[in-house]
Amino acid sequence: MLGLCALASAPRAAAQAAEAATLDRVQVDATRLHRVPAFDTPASLDTIDIDGRNASAGVNVSDLLRGVPGLSARDRQNYAQDTQLSIRGFGARSTFGVRGLRLYADGIPATMPDGQGQVSHFALAGAERIEVLRGPFSALYGNSSGGVLQIFSADGEAPARGHVQASAGRDDSRSIGASLRGADGVLGYALAGNVFETDGWREHGAARRRSLNVKLHADTANAGRVQLVANHFDAPDAQDPLGLTRTQAQQDPRQAASAAHQFDTRKSVGQDQLGLAYEQPLHGGHALRAMAYAGRRSVAQFLAVPVAAQSNPLHSGGVVDLDNDYGGADLRWSWHGALAGREFEFTAGANFDRQRQHRRGHENFAGGELGVRGALRRDERNDVRNVDPYAQAWWRLAPRWSLLAGVRHSTVRFESRDAYVAAGNPDDSGRIEYSRTTPVAGLAFAPDDDLRVYLSYGRGFETPTFNELAYRADGGAGLAFDLRPATSRNVELGGKWRNDAGASAEAALFRADTDDELAVARNVGGRSSYRNVGRARRQGFELSAILPLGERWRFDLAYTWLDATFRDGFPICTGSGCTDPSTMVAAGTRIPGTAQQQASVRLGWESGPWSAALEALGFGKVSVNDPGSEHAPGYALLNAEVAREWRFGTQRLRGFLRADNLFDRNYIGSVIVNEGNGRYYEPGPGRGLLLGLRWQWVGL
Repeated sequence: MLGLCALASAPRAAAQAAEAATLDRVQVDATRLHRVPAFDTPASLDTIDIDGRNASAGVNVSDLLRGVPGLSARDRQNYAQDTQLSIRGFGARSTFGVRGLRLYADGIPATMPDGQGQVSHFALAGAERIEVLRGPFSALYGNSSGGVLQIFSADGEAPARGHVQASAGRDDSRSIGASLRGADGVLGYALAGNVFETDGWREHGAARRRSLNVKLHADTANAGRVQLVANHFDAPDAQDPLGLTRTQAQQDPRQAASAAHQFDTRKSVGQDQLGLAYEQPLHGGHALRAMAYAGRRSVAQFLAVPVAAQSNPLHSGGVVDLDNDYGGADLRWSWHGALAGREFEFTAGANFDRQRQHRRGHENFAGGELGVRGALRRDERNDVRNVDPYAQAWWRLAPRWSLLAGVRHSTVRFESRDAYVAAGNPDDSGRIEYSRTTPVAGLAFAPDDDLRVYLSYGRGFETPTFNELAYRADGGAGLAFDLRPATSRNVELGGKWRNDAGASAEAALFRADTDDELAVARNVGGRSSYRNVGRARRQGFELSAILPLGERWRFDLAYTWLDATFRDGFPICTGSGCTDPSTMVAAGTRIPGTAQQQASVRLGWESGPWSAALEALGFGKVSVNDPGSEHAPGYALLNAEVAREWRFGTQRLRGFLRADNLFDRNYIGSVIVNEGNGRYYEPGPGRGLLLGLRWQWVGL
């Protein structure tokens, strides 16, 4: 907080002398209260505007999230796996997909009811902004709300406009994206698509992705709106180079693990979804919103599970075949008026989500050939659903004080029906229900128009996913229905400042205490099992600032200090033949996958049609396993970019060149937590160039 006060006082005189600028008063969707600006929200909230001026291929969401404090977004250089996301240490243990966070695309959940999510289908070509919510108020989104990340595509508007962007980079990577949007009277449309191909920075890392996003709207009477969003994503046979041991990563960071070639490890993903939303203001400050969505996501993944390990009759094989049908609905009512003569807004609603999964497992060998689909080893139908009523309110209880509070009751039901029953493999069917009430409240104080100080507190919870329920920690038959949800108590003290010259700063102190933390119990022979390991704590400090330096320069800073540790000791099982958890993880050991410090610094310059920037990124060392016996070393990278824009009436042509890792540093970009073969490390790429050209037009 001392740092925020210093930033608040130092530039005030300079700001008054600068040319006045209109502050951004955009209200965000993070709290579901449409009349509460982000600046008045007692929470850590960042909005990343995607204005087409980013020197990015428009493929990886991690490229756009570097400047968000508290958030770690690691590009794994492995398109068979999703971007590795964590917020304040939540989600850090995930070895694939996104875990412990809630994800949304145009208001449609990208996180399944069991807490497993993905960002691969986020349509960046037509995106307008990304919102990141951290801290206690994340719990208002239900199960696995260690943080919330939402992406919003642009609305159709008149006159018609669009863009085409092509880029090329190292490893024969190329991307082309386009968007078109417009409106005619009450109807509007926004279309966006992207095609991306790469040979991969590492061996056995080639990938191809195609995405399409369609957003249509129709305005109704009295400022109402109906909106339809359709999304398609296809990524066939993305090669998986797997992780490396520390020695392998030092010898040749571009190599793939030998098992990747042996079993031709790869993953295919296809997803289609459709969402429909209706918003209608009513008389007297009332409003209604209804949303429904449905989709299908299919995954086929070939793993490097040794043939010998699959001789166990309980083993599910080395090929994962998943078909997920999912859908849900959300209905909410809101009212804006006055309470005791003060401005007041209230929202109440409920949402329902359901995921029906057909999971099959096959051997990854047949007829003496490896890396092909073989005999069936698993066949089950899983069903998970949640029903969550919620309510929240904002009240300006005094001229300089406001209160934001909410509560949500989540009920999550898991059911599994086993259709593969054979000798040595009994019926694994079962069901379980988890239920929690998560209240949250925050108080904000405004010493003056440009400064806010707030304190917030809330509770959250995180159920195990179906992947974590798949195997029992004792190696026995049946699903791990003895797992309990992790529950947390979260507190945050923060401040926000801004001025009329466009400068701003935010700082926050936070702590999250978790009971029944979920961690890996055994990771042997291609099977990961989990257990509750007692208490954990995630606490730290965040600071971010945007400081204009005259008319042409701008300085951006994001810094995070995170202390994430297990507070209780617990035993784990290690080694290929281990059956008895006897290796102790000491209390105070750092939670793997988290860095104690990370920072992003960016110095930007703009003069006429030219712009340029220098960007420095730094990460502390990262533990890779629960005992903390190995670490990925910390690193610092320097990136640079330059761009030139040409204007032709209502058209703009922009070329850009970006150089990443200017000093060609060898570093570990991401880690695979608790990888059973010791292949924890995924090396980051060396020096590389990205060249792009973007054409935008309005009213052609």
